[in-house]
Amino acid sequence: MRIAIVGSGYVGLVSATCFAHIGHNVVAVDSDAAKISALQSGTIPIYEPGLAELVAASTANGRLRFSTDLPEAVGRADIVFIAVGTPSRRGDGHADLSFVHAAAETIAQSLSGFTVIVNKSTVPVGTADAVEAIVRRVNPSADFAVVSNPEFLREGAAIDDFMHPDRIVVGVGHDRAQQAMSEVYEPLADAPIVFTSQRTAELIKYAANGFLAMKISFINEMADLCEVAGADIGGLADGIGLDSRIGARFLNPGPGFGGSCFPKDTLALARIGREHGAVQHLIETTIEINAKRKTDMALRIVAACGGSVAGKTIGILGLAFKAETDDMRDAPSIPIIQALQDAGASVRAYDPQAMGPAEPLLPGVVLTRSAYEAAEGTDALVVVTEWPEFRALDLHVLKRTCKSPVLVDLRNLFDRHKLEAAGFSYWGIGRPGDRPGMVDVT
Repeated sequence: MRIAIVGSGYVGLVSATCFAHIGHNVVAVDSDAAKISALQSGTIPIYEPGLAELVAASTANGRLRFSTDLPEAVGRADIVFIAVGTPSRRGDGHADLSFVHAAAETIAQSLSGFTVIVNKSTVPVGTADAVEAIVRRVNPSADFAVVSNPEFLREGAAIDDFMHPDRIVVGVGHDRAQQAMSEVYEPLADAPIVFTSQRTAELIKYAANGFLAMKISFINEMADLCEVAGADIGGLADGIGLDSRIGARFLNPGPGFGGSCFPKDTLALARIGREHGAVQHLIETTIEINAKRKTDMALRIVAACGGSVAGKTIGILGLAFKAETDDMRDAPSIPIIQALQDAGASVRAYDPQAMGPAEPLLPGVVLTRSAYEAAEGTDALVVVTEWPEFRALDLHVLKRTCKSPVLVDLRNLFDRHKLEAAGFSYWGIGRPGDRPGMVDVT
């Protein structure tokens, strides 16, 4: 099929590339001429494992191209995906739909023949109706249908998630549109497709991310309880994760969730609930817990440094909100570093992929070229992002590089016994002896 994807950000670029890979002819459109020029020359603006290779293969065989000419792309397309950003609106936390509405207006002016317009962006309930109203206002004679098809792509595993999805959700109220969407996803033969109404599909996305965010906050609170009760969060997570009703994923304690989805989607879901008179108490509490979690992690680092970081140097290992991405949006590293700086610390930091995006967000931080360089002269090292390469560090070299061998592991990436054998004072998350300043009750 002929597909146009409006928006070449994370979701748009991954979706365009994967649709081309499974056999469709795809044009990815963006108003950012510099971005399109870079993509046309083979430069990928984001880090996602395997994406650069897939883009190269799909452009080489002619199934994927990039353009700034939206009218031309839409006019030739059977299906047009809207994959523009929907950031949290300042002041009220609602999703900002200005880019979606602008895309709908431009698409409406360029339609030719029956066209399926698909909301791929994460949007509040009722957005499909709003897009349909915009298109009908701009082009009353247009032959089209609006579909909601939310994405469920994890950064760092997006290609695998697209190719082998748990499910594909399609909100549709038009037979021809449903048939077209079935054909689009036909190459993913093993993927179950959930056909539902547009409004249900819109809410499914928020409900899924809200539930997973709650799961993260739940395990973080359980980690706190384990520390004071003398229990082990690893064993607890295993014990509940093997329950098929719960599942093991998203049960790793850490410094709180970040990224492009969970923070803004929980805020939007809370707002949707209040607008409809159905307050989402669990979601609103999850937002509060997550914000407090980052402050608590900064306090944990201060406690590990003897109660003060004034005049001390802290080394940060990992800046992106999670491993296998360079995404700094709402990354826990940002408020943690800001709190340390406010407390008088100097900060050195290293991330395998996020140094470029991190630089403008972290004024005063010395960004280094390696983990060893980040450790130079530090009074404490802090693991904030769970990059696997950190596990391979030579602990003896790392210890010699530090001024004081203190390591605060906010991801439980390291083995306590190995760290202590190498001469480090080690603090993790959720186990007896992990909380600085607290006596091990066991």
